[in-house]
Amino acid sequence: MATEAVEQRAAHVRAVSVTAVASLAGIGAGIASSALASDAGDPIALAVLGALIVIQFPLLKMTGIVEEFSGKDRVFVVFMSFCLWFVTWGILLTTGASV
Repeated sequence: MATEAVEQRAAHVRAVSVTAVASLAGIGAGIASSALASDAGDPIALAVLGALIVIQFPLLKMTGIVEEFSGKDRVFVVFMSFCLWFVTWGILLTTGASV
């Protein structure tokens, strides 16, 4: 009984940690894209997003959060990062905010 609770808690902490890292990376990529890209068509924005997505996987392994990543986990990280990048950068482009 106690072992099941510990395993469930560990799985929950892992899921929350992966989600938080992917979300923060997406928001950071949106802010960096706003600072580095000249307009919405600038390909440097996608390069920033790609770099932050690639950096996440070794970071998660180094911190010990993830020992093995399945294909579904990788798709989740890419999707979450892309969505938050898109929303953050879209808001910054629409409002004309300079970073």
